[in-house]
Amino acid sequence: MMGLVVLALALWLGAWWLNVRIANGPRAEGQGARLAVPVIFGLTLLIMWELIVRGLQVPGVILPPPSAIAARFAASTSILWADFVQTVVKGALSGYVIGCLAAFGTAILVDRSDFLRRGLMPVGSFVAALPIVGTAPILVMWYGFDWQSKAAVVVVMVFFPMLVNITAGLQETTQMQRDQMQTWAAGYWRGLWKLRLPAAMPFIFNGLKISSTLALIGAIVAEFFGSPIVGMGFRISTSVGQLALDMVWAEIVVAAIAGSAFYGVVAFIERKVTFWHPSQRGL
Repeated sequence: MMGLVVLALALWLGAWWLNVRIANGPRAEGQGARLAVPVIFGLTLLIMWELIVRGLQVPGVILPPPSAIAARFAASTSILWADFVQTVVKGALSGYVIGCLAAFGTAILVDRSDFLRRGLMPVGSFVAALPIVGTAPILVMWYGFDWQSKAAVVVVMVFFPMLVNITAGLQETTQMQRDQMQTWAAGYWRGLWKLRLPAAMPFIFNGLKISSTLALIGAIVAEFFGSPIVGMGFRISTSVGQLALDMVWAEIVVAAIAGSAFYGVVAFIERKVTFWHPSQRGL
């Protein structure tokens, strides 16, 4: 069995050599090379995981091999889909939309009121620092065990990061630019739409990307404190109790795919909207 471990080490060295050749080759800046390096790295890690677990005969209740996880994934697609809908679509996505819209409306009020800026922003920083394991049980007791309580947790998690980013973005324009809009007889709302919102877009999308990750984390963690018999967090917690680690890893794979797709969609829209910003040049 140690031969599998030696084979894994040899595979690692070979993949390392190949990636170095690609990264330092004449086409290193091409799209193919930029895609090949992470793909080779990821496949190498999966194959090494399989070989080392089998070579060292690691029990499946500690760390199952990728092949066992893939088999469980294929055999449990209906369960995984139901968990995905409950956690991601109903809990994370709905809370994400509500929290971001609420933060946008509040940021407009904060921008127009110095009293709210001085009073609300410190409170926002305090609430944002609270751990989710402290607030989630309270919201689950308030809103029940179904997806509404998970959406409430997500709203709390994404509201203040979005509020801070939008408020900072609305202050990005200079006083000279705002005075110029006033010389053109532009009121607050026209100046907001024509000048300040476009300038704030990099900040807004930064908040959207941060919140996309927080939304999924919040929805899954909230299900640990109370959930119906469906959901990714519920499935992970019950599968751990049943020592079904392959099911736990299958749920982790679903969460990773959903989170990466969610973040990727937001980042893609950001590139289309903020193409003029220096951070998007060369991408």
